[in-house]
Amino acid sequence: MTARFELTDAEWDLLRPLLPADPPRGGRWRDHRTVISGILFRERTGIPWRDLPARFGNWKTIYQRKRRWALDGTWQRIAERLRLDADLDDGDDWTLGVDSSVVRAHQHAAGARHQPPAGPVKTVTATIPEQATEPEALGRSRGGFSTKLHLAADRRSRPVSRTITAGQRHDRIGYPAVMAGIRIPRRRGRPRTRPTRILGDKAYSIRAIRADLRHRRIAATIPERADQQANRRKRGAAGGRPPAFDAERYKQRNTVERAVSKLKQFRAVATRYDKRAFMYLAAIDIATIKIWLRDLATDPRDTA
Repeated sequence: MTARFELTDAEWDLLRPLLPADPPRGGRWRDHRTVISGILFRERTGIPWRDLPARFGNWKTIYQRKRRWALDGTWQRIAERLRLDADLDDGDDWTLGVDSSVVRAHQHAAGARHQPPAGPVKTVTATIPEQATEPEALGRSRGGFSTKLHLAADRRSRPVSRTITAGQRHDRIGYPAVMAGIRIPRRRGRPRTRPTRILGDKAYSIRAIRADLRHRRIAATIPERADQQANRRKRGAAGGRPPAFDAERYKQRNTVERAVSKLKQFRAVATRYDKRAFMYLAAIDIATIKIWLRDLATDPRDTA
């Protein structure tokens, strides 16, 4: 019997083989299950670290575990390994949806001054496209400071790739990093990085994005914007043919929106409390791990 927000026995059995082993020298890791349950509790409730219940142990240990594994990419690697052969669920029609969502930054995060993290951040998709001007992926708009979460998810509403930008940035800014982060490990051969089809809304109806998908031989189900349709009609025969669009397939795009909603059930994702971009990315990865564990535990498969 487990408390709310914590790992179930079935989820722990899936997660345990993926965790780092004890270091060869020095002290051992504090019990992984207790610490990770504390991290999940904090990310789900959004409470300050100091207010964690005493049953999880010292809050500093729990915070430092999250930070250390955020720096060395452990959270992202665990999320990736849980996706083993996940593309086989769709057979030859592996389809992903892409979308973005704005996240309000709490005052504790909005006042951050950029400081490089102590040590290299090894996560692949932690690079922020607008790093020169918005190094912590914080942007100011009418609603205050915010961050935009860019996500790719499969048809079972499970997150597959993520990145963040400043809240006012267009979806096309996060598109390259999201596509670069798609990586499904296989039992044999190299990881799969190219889906069969991408579903996106009108924000992705951009010539550069359509050209990139054609170059990678990925089918696109993206509706055309009204201004693009008007410009084509205005040009007559020189406007060319409209891009192919399958309205029936487009109905499946809600799966990525549901994936965003699942992530935002974690209050530390729905509202950004973390000052540093790499820590907020870790919060997204931790929520992603919980979503995948819940899905795999209710639909068991061989994860060896």
